[in-house]
Amino acid sequence: MTEIIRQIYHISLRELRIMRQNPIYGFCTVIFPIVIILFFTSLMNSGQPIEMPVGVVDQDQTQTSRAMIRRLDAFQTSHVVGHYANMNEAREAIQRNEIYAFLLIPKGTTSGLMTDTQPRISFYYSSVTLVAGNLLNRDLKTVAALGSAAVGATKLSAIGKTGQEVSTFLQPIVVNLHMINNPWANYNVYLSTAMVPGVLMIFIFLLTPYTIGTEIKFHRSRQWIKMAGGNVYVALTGKLLPQTVLFLSMMFGFSYYIFYVLGFPHPGGIVPIILLNILSVLACQGFGIFAFGLMPSLRMSISVCSLWSVLSFTLSGATYPLFSMDSFIQSVAQLFPLRHFYMIYQMCIFNGFPLTNAWFNFMTLALFIILPFFTIPNIRKAMLVYVYIP
Repeated sequence: MTEIIRQIYHISLRELRIMRQNPIYGFCTVIFPIVIILFFTSLMNSGQPIEMPVGVVDQDQTQTSRAMIRRLDAFQTSHVVGHYANMNEAREAIQRNEIYAFLLIPKGTTSGLMTDTQPRISFYYSSVTLVAGNLLNRDLKTVAALGSAAVGATKLSAIGKTGQEVSTFLQPIVVNLHMINNPWANYNVYLSTAMVPGVLMIFIFLLTPYTIGTEIKFHRSRQWIKMAGGNVYVALTGKLLPQTVLFLSMMFGFSYYIFYVLGFPHPGGIVPIILLNILSVLACQGFGIFAFGLMPSLRMSISVCSLWSVLSFTLSGATYPLFSMDSFIQSVAQLFPLRHFYMIYQMCIFNGFPLTNAWFNFMTLALFIILPFFTIPNIRKAMLVYVYIP
């Protein structure tokens, strides 16, 4: 046992020398992860987009229409930046990306409200930017509802109804809305917690087969296996240990930053955070070793890992619900570590459910960790026999 530890120690020192000589290791394990963490968390530091530009086409020019425009401008997410003479000018402003949406108030809107002829106002918004489109759609709908409610309140007051009676008539059912664990509707909480680990996983996916494959490329493979006494398991442990420590440091640093510096909600506590970070790093490395053992080619294994890591974003369910996808896609999604990272975060960290609720996801990450045992013998053969082909 002492001999194995000594071999792992010397191989790790050798790997640290290789990492010091090749800048790609420093960039992929430290510099790029820090940049990614700061970039994503600061990109949405306001929680959600605010003061998004909208336009108005007010053909009614009445006190009621101007009140509707003031209400729209008062919303946190919308800001009226332009008044247009007709619909064509407003449409062209959207096409020039000057505004995201515009409200059209046709002539006769106020008189129609007073005579109960159900006048029609229109709003147009661009969904090219999905979040902006959805938020402005909500604001524009609210303005339309508030406009009709204001006229209704005026008419009811005119016939002698009390304030309580007016409120009951206009809103017979009061909605008590609660957003669990994120009452601020902070998009940073929803997206950064999945996007940043996903990017870090890309680095792990790509660097693992690269590290192994370059042993063949630079004709160091036989020396590497010899240092491990012919034991490929010892060789891989010593070689990947420095990277594992660095990637775990980045994952733990990211978790500390978002949960204890930025204050992201985590009612599940620290245990699932620690467990999830360790399993995620080891699962990605396990898949990278498995991919190289399956096809001991630097180019092919990196290509497979890059495809796998990029598809993870689509199939994780963080940006689009997985249950809305085809049943075949739902099954394939279980083959991606980021999917299980997101599910464990959502259940055990964000919502505070017991770890047993995510037993399947924990088990799947553990399966990724043991995947290399099926292909490691092939890696030993590749290190001793194969010749690098560009």
